[in-house]
Amino acid sequence: MPATIEPFYPIAGTAAWVERLARAGARFIQLRIKEQPEAHVRTEIRAARIACSAHGAQLVVNDYWELALEEGADWLHLGQEDLDTADLPAIRKAGIRLGLSTHDEAELARALAETPDYIALGPIYPTTAKVVPFAPQGLERIGLWKRAIGALPLVAIGGITLERAPHCLDAGADSIAVVSDILHHPDPEARCRDWLAATRR
Repeated sequence: MPATIEPFYPIAGTAAWVERLARAGARFIQLRIKEQPEAHVRTEIRAARIACSAHGAQLVVNDYWELALEEGADWLHLGQEDLDTADLPAIRKAGIRLGLSTHDEAELARALAETPDYIALGPIYPTTAKVVPFAPQGLERIGLWKRAIGALPLVAIGGITLERAPHCLDAGADSIAVVSDILHHPDPEARCRDWLAATRR
């Protein structure tokens, strides 16, 4: 049976941000840390997991699959390049749920072969959150992906604002991953609550 994920899926770069988002009501939060020493990442994952547990949220760890397993994270998110080095049998044996990024048909086929618990598609719109070598996917592609994966949850990511969220959901996305629209907002907690209201369906 496919996993159930929340329609609002914020992404943060520190445990402190994870705690702020969980306190504001987010219940499915990704911790995405890039190019930091392993000891630092472990400390952040541990703190983020404690924060999520305290607020009834699920933690998704990006990339660091070994640390995610060791620290007992609920979910793991891997990019296509991570699949080259991750031990998928060990991940499955640990019982951690898995989400995978996709950007084109070949990546989608590869991801589906690994039987993930959700598929992410992006960037839907131009994004400044990270450098990606792919053009914006657009709303029509969300529909194509959803028809291809069926009941498997589809996460839309990349350049999605609160105002664009309904269009992504209408196109077929089950969940929307958000970075800049929350973290760069003057009142992130209020914006978080607005997102929760906008994605309840």
